[in-house]
Amino acid sequence: MKYAFLFAIAWLSVWPVQAAGPNARPNIVFLMSDDQSTYTMGCYGNHDVKTPNLDRLAAAGMVFDNHYDTTAICMGSRANVMTGMYEYKHGCNFKHGEMLADIWGKSYPMLLRDAGYTTAFAGKFGFDLRSTPDGPKLDLPSDDFDRWGGGPGQTFYETKMNESMAAYAKEYPHSTLSYGAFGRDFIRDVSKSEKPFCLSISFKAPHRPTTPDPKFDAVYAGKTFKKPDNYGRENGEHFSQQSKQGRQYVRFEEWGYHNDYDNVMATYHQQIYAIDVAVGMIRDALREQGAADNTVIIYTSDNGFFCGSHGYGSKVLPYEEASRVPLIIYDPRHPNSGNQVRCDALTGNIDFAPTILKLAGLSVPENIDGADLMQLYDDPQESIHESLALINVYNQAGPPITHAMAVVTKELKYIYWPYAAEGFEPTEELYQLGNDPLELRELARVPDYHVALKKMQAVYDRHLDHWKSEGISFNNYRPYTALFDRNVDWADKVPHLEKLKKNTKRR
Repeated sequence: MKYAFLFAIAWLSVWPVQAAGPNARPNIVFLMSDDQSTYTMGCYGNHDVKTPNLDRLAAAGMVFDNHYDTTAICMGSRANVMTGMYEYKHGCNFKHGEMLADIWGKSYPMLLRDAGYTTAFAGKFGFDLRSTPDGPKLDLPSDDFDRWGGGPGQTFYETKMNESMAAYAKEYPHSTLSYGAFGRDFIRDVSKSEKPFCLSISFKAPHRPTTPDPKFDAVYAGKTFKKPDNYGRENGEHFSQQSKQGRQYVRFEEWGYHNDYDNVMATYHQQIYAIDVAVGMIRDALREQGAADNTVIIYTSDNGFFCGSHGYGSKVLPYEEASRVPLIIYDPRHPNSGNQVRCDALTGNIDFAPTILKLAGLSVPENIDGADLMQLYDDPQESIHESLALINVYNQAGPPITHAMAVVTKELKYIYWPYAAEGFEPTEELYQLGNDPLELRELARVPDYHVALKKMQAVYDRHLDHWKSEGISFNNYRPYTALFDRNVDWADKVPHLEKLKKNTKRR
């Protein structure tokens, strides 16, 4: 379905500032995995895995060591990526609601296509659209791209089950390589044009159910893997009781991290190996079509994964393994490329949309919360954020016990767990990430860190004030401004809690 007619006025505020000549603007390739932790890649220090293409991309470009998904679950995170906004401004996540069509109209794919880019999307789109909060769901925006290989919901690992990708099923029965082939073919066809292109691919891998491509069964057969230094229940005892009530806690055992670690991780890494091969297919196509020297490549994940760290599985929570993810950017035109540069500046998934828009020569809409990552490519010692908010309002069954809001700087992280019914108490956590990146020591009640705690409480309050002033009024995000307020008594939060329960049942 076409949505462009809804946004004619919106385009006027973001009309491109084009560089001279049809080829002056770079092509852009945005690649995103699903549920990939940082310790799945050689370039992030894991010597047990094989990621040759991603490691070569990292060596050619820049690796970011403090990159966070500000919402660490796929639906909300993907909306963050597309819009450059925090979740409470786009209003899109499981059990809350879909993205509104006018917000989608200001997403980076829509703005780039209007500015003359040829656009393509393949993989897990991740969210639906509505014209109004209570209106009917709209069709997936296949017509808003020049080439479409996307699908609804979680999509499928079997290529033939993904309608838009069925033509690739015979040669590539597993979807991961089919997306590599889609990218290859798109690059081949569009490189004949003088128009720049933007290719966005969202791999389903390594999301569960674990379904690796059998083509790569031999890669990790019989392999043993070093466990992270914060592995196991004993390294999560200091985490809040609220965090232990959700599925992230029980999945440590349900998914076999406790007693079958090597086999579980072999399957996980095998899925990422296939992504690595697909990335190689895309880079080969860029070289073969003469487009490599003018194409910026971005690689990241929609959220991280615990993989047994602290005795947890899955994602969502604002701890490091779930929220901090890989990020590689490669701009072949830039003098810093090829120097194996790393950047430890604080960055977030809200930064992708403004970065892509700026690369394309477009002005950035005022509603965007993110910043331009290429400022750091210019100078890795620079800073684009003093802090970021990490938000978990994913509604599981029952009351929002596991909901939390956190703030992170380069050195510190503060987490506030508000739930205080049924024997729980509001809980604060503080971590000194600069010397404790594995979050092994909780410091909120340590006297020597009283000043740091007060500092991070103030940072937290500023982010919550931003939510209060700029957050949407629909999809039931308003009750959280009271729930997450440290200065509101629990008794005064209960009416807002009831609104959240009603919303969960309605959705």
